[in-house]
Amino acid sequence: MSHARKEYKDFMSLTPDAYEAVLALSQVAGKTGMDKQLLELIKLRASQINGCAFCVQYHILESEKLGVPTDKLNLVVVWREAPQFTPRERAALAWTEALTLLAEGVSDEVYAQASAEFSEKELAYLTSAVASINVWNRFGAAFRWTPPARKPAVGAAAS
Repeated sequence: MSHARKEYKDFMSLTPDAYEAVLALSQVAGKTGMDKQLLELIKLRASQINGCAFCVQYHILESEKLGVPTDKLNLVVVWREAPQFTPRERAALAWTEALTLLAEGVSDEVYAQASAEFSEKELAYLTSAVASINVWNRFGAAFRWTPPARKPAVGAAAS
């Protein structure tokens, strides 16, 4: 027997302490000076893997605000086959996939690639960013948060 799930939107007011903890963790890496575009790419990739529609849309919109090219956003899902990604982005995306699909472990190759592109401190902060998006994904996917709507462009004609 299946039960319909009520959409769970009010995480902040229902569990403000949990919300604040997850929010704080999710902001740490960005406050260290790490590339915000890179952080959005890894959040988008983890969200794709985890099937969190809210987070996928949210991080696409955030990436666009930061000027991430549309072609790059469209190709995150197939980053290994797309030439748009730098070695640093590739290392971060591989690290993200390894930590998101943790049951498969983190191979020596992925660790070496990430360590070649990031300092120990950067890698620790990158790991915190991957951990935080995975937490958000669990809430968004579990409670089927509705993806945020794209705001109409200023001056756009009404249909």
